[in-house]
Amino acid sequence: MENLKVISRLLDYPTETVYEHLNDIKQLIETDPLLGQTAKNGLVEFIEHFAKQELLEWQSYYDGLFERGRAVSLLLFEHIHGESRDRGQAMIDLQQTYKEAGLEIGVKELPDYIPLFLEFLSTQGDDNARSWLQDVSHILALLAARLQKRDSVYQHLFLALLDVAQAEIDMADVQAQIKSEERDDTPKALDKVWEEEMVTFGPDQSCGTDIRPTAKQSKQNDVPIGFVDAAPKHQNAAQAQ
Repeated sequence: MENLKVISRLLDYPTETVYEHLNDIKQLIETDPLLGQTAKNGLVEFIEHFAKQELLEWQSYYDGLFERGRAVSLLLFEHIHGESRDRGQAMIDLQQTYKEAGLEIGVKELPDYIPLFLEFLSTQGDDNARSWLQDVSHILALLAARLQKRDSVYQHLFLALLDVAQAEIDMADVQAQIKSEERDDTPKALDKVWEEEMVTFGPDQSCGTDIRPTAKQSKQNDVPIGFVDAAPKHQNAAQAQ
């Protein structure tokens, strides 16, 4: 699915290459036969919004949105397992899935980083990609709702992913579940985290992935990823923040 590769690039840290080709990306989206019109309109709005800004402004906004707090973290398992031991095993399993499919990761990036995950799915055939997206549709909807609450145009990327997945999600219900959530990216909330947790340094999570699927990359064989049942996870993720 070419649209997953496009969304992956838009969701990753803004680079000069992407910024300079926003018009080309816009044309790809407008002619995509698999995207619904509402999803197309949202993606075009996203592109036009940042095309009017300087790249440094876009990068600054990205850092402020995704690098502060955990509510809109771009790490899938953050919303599924939190800091539990299960998260480590899930990382190993997903990394093994990439390896078996022949995917070579060019940087030290956590395997559940959503842009990386989307890049992988873009090589797996339409049916398999759609199935995997449906497995995590509750997380995609949760992120879309939280970004809507923050009035962020990044909501359109996640709504487009739900469109590609053809997921049956009641966004009104998701929005109702997070209505009482307090933001975790305010100075007060961040100070509280620093007080309660020791600062740890893990693998290099620098922005900007360099992903290179190899020639032997699997394109059709379904390699299941062990995501859990959507309904309870959706609720737990919302309550955890």
